[in-house]
Amino acid sequence: MCFGFKMRINLKILIILGTAGILIGLLPILETKSQETENWAEVLVVEKRQPARLAMVEENSLLAISNPSGPESQVTRKIRVVVTAYSSTPAQTDDNPYITAAGTWVKEGIIANNLLPFGTKIRIPELYGDKVFVVEDRMHWRKGYYHVDIWFASYGEAKNFGAKRTYIEVLES
Repeated sequence: MCFGFKMRINLKILIILGTAGILIGLLPILETKSQETENWAEVLVVEKRQPARLAMVEENSLLAISNPSGPESQVTRKIRVVVTAYSSTPAQTDDNPYITAAGTWVKEGIIANNLLPFGTKIRIPELYGDKVFVVEDRMHWRKGYYHVDIWFASYGEAKNFGAKRTYIEVLES
């Protein structure tokens, strides 16, 4: 009986020491990975010669920063569409009317479309000139691909917009 008790204690100690040894053995590997990431970020900045183009987020991610004063975006294609409007009312959205399908908060300049990927920038020149809209939401599948919904802050604005046939210009990303 006494021998079995000592055996269980020794087994537990071995498991604890083994786990600690594994963790201690991994520390140099994890530190090397961290240094490699930092070196990669420095190389990227040196090669670009524009250190303001990257931002470190939460000390573990790099985020590319666009240059708002850069060259004007080029039109990659034009698509004929029906343009309507929507607002953040529960009848026109899903469970959280202020969050888009892309996971962002609604704001002016957001559109919903089922054809273009999230983040695609477009213009609607016949209606809004050079104003740029961003695809950050989706519509019901029945609306199809050639339908664009513009987000408005109020139900009245969306209702007054109505439906219009026009074309959109898809801008290069």
